[in-house]
Amino acid sequence: MSYQVLARKWRPRNFSTLVGQEHVVRALTHALSEQRLHHAYLFTGTRGVGKTTIARILAKSLNCETGITATPCGTCSACQEIDSGRFVDLLEVDAATNTRVDEMRQLLENAVYAPTRGRFKVYVIDEVHMLSNSAFNAMLKTLEEPPEHVKFILATTDPQKIPVTVLSRCLQFNLKQMPAAAITRHLAHILEAEGISHEAVALALIARSAAGSMRDALSLLDQAIAHGAGKVEEGQVRAMLGTVDQDYLFAILEALAAGDASAMLAVAADLGSRSLSFAAALQELAALLTRIQVAQSVPAAIDDEEPERERLLAIAAAFAPEFIQLAYQIALVGRSELPAAPDEYAGFVMTLLRLHTFRPSTVADVVAVERQRSARIPPAKTEAPPVAMAAPPAIQPRPPVDAQNPDWGAIVEALPLSGLTRALAQHCELRRLDDDECLLRLAPAQTHLQMKPNPERLQQALTEYFGRPLRVRIELAANETETPAAAVDRERQGRQERAVAAIERDPFVRDAIESLDASVVEASIKPLA
Repeated sequence: MSYQVLARKWRPRNFSTLVGQEHVVRALTHALSEQRLHHAYLFTGTRGVGKTTIARILAKSLNCETGITATPCGTCSACQEIDSGRFVDLLEVDAATNTRVDEMRQLLENAVYAPTRGRFKVYVIDEVHMLSNSAFNAMLKTLEEPPEHVKFILATTDPQKIPVTVLSRCLQFNLKQMPAAAITRHLAHILEAEGISHEAVALALIARSAAGSMRDALSLLDQAIAHGAGKVEEGQVRAMLGTVDQDYLFAILEALAAGDASAMLAVAADLGSRSLSFAAALQELAALLTRIQVAQSVPAAIDDEEPERERLLAIAAAFAPEFIQLAYQIALVGRSELPAAPDEYAGFVMTLLRLHTFRPSTVADVVAVERQRSARIPPAKTEAPPVAMAAPPAIQPRPPVDAQNPDWGAIVEALPLSGLTRALAQHCELRRLDDDECLLRLAPAQTHLQMKPNPERLQQALTEYFGRPLRVRIELAANETETPAAAVDRERQGRQERAVAAIERDPFVRDAIESLDASVVEASIKPLA
């Protein structure tokens, strides 16, 4: 027996098995149940969203031998003949190849004759926007006042090209693109029914590549099954599609948060060694930045079942929302500039270095600068210290710390940390400091800061700071005392309030407020120190 492709084998046969077009199904179901039938329907939407499929189901509903119904039986001769494409009263016309007025006139001349087998003679005209103006004019009269036994079902991907005179004579239904989650669920259902092993991540990749088209998704699934020798696995699907693993993109952003340009270039080199598309990498990076911006603006929009939820939230906490907007623009511009670059690798590397160059200061840098300003101390140089001729001891002990009342803020400030590791230390509260253990408390809202390797880096830094092995243990609970991060926020708010008060006390400002009925825009005031 010859193989039947999945797109044909799993084409829906009734409204209940149709995926992703509930609004259309609901309207047609009510119309059929109440016998409120229109003479012309227009289905619009992109490729592979179900226009022709709905047209055939509607034809079965109109001609089922059990009567006009929203649930055709699928077993009578009319239903079976429509499913197999042999029903004489269902005329499917491809307007892309039958555009001339003579062909349309010949088609419409037969409309006056009664159906041969069914209750209605159904004309399904696909890609109707391809008809010529003369052909549209020829069908207007019949479309406006068709015989009682004739129904027109028009389908198009470009409704803008259809004359308004035709649109006004049809009930129009706009079919939506399929959500990626709905496509993924449907593909999983098909593979389970077919007895084919699969990985959920692989199906998600196929759904994303299908860009809202179920037919494209099924075609890609057929290709993936052949590529994987009867299995649908993530690695094979990525190789087939040429898509970039999300781990590469997260590695780029995590290195960016840490200010590690060499790690970013290492990712670029790895992508090049695997012959992956740099244009696709930048496209996927822009998509990831979009998800990060959503996580920053509306955290609840990130589904709890999202496999990369914790990494998304961690990156979202590491960058300012304004920088994510800038990074998104840099990724888009970098992708558009790839054809003009010396080669794609050079263009990709230059885009990464542009992200690195324009990245914002870390929280630690901001705190250090603010404290240096308040103390009138010039900023410390950031150049690496010269290499010593003699090897230093493995661990340099620091001055002793008061074990009864340690200043956690001062300790954090002295630790050589950056990025998410410093953010973890700043959001922790010191609960106990023993000879061999440091107990910290972290608020549940900051759980994402515990992602590896942040706790290990903090433990290593504290071990070097105190000059003895020290184990760091973090408990999740509400903070009882002020954390270094909260102290920084309080100090910043205090400076802001003092700056606003100083502006409002200024004589010139007071005169402007009183004489011109002006007001002070507090958001525009920035404290100098």
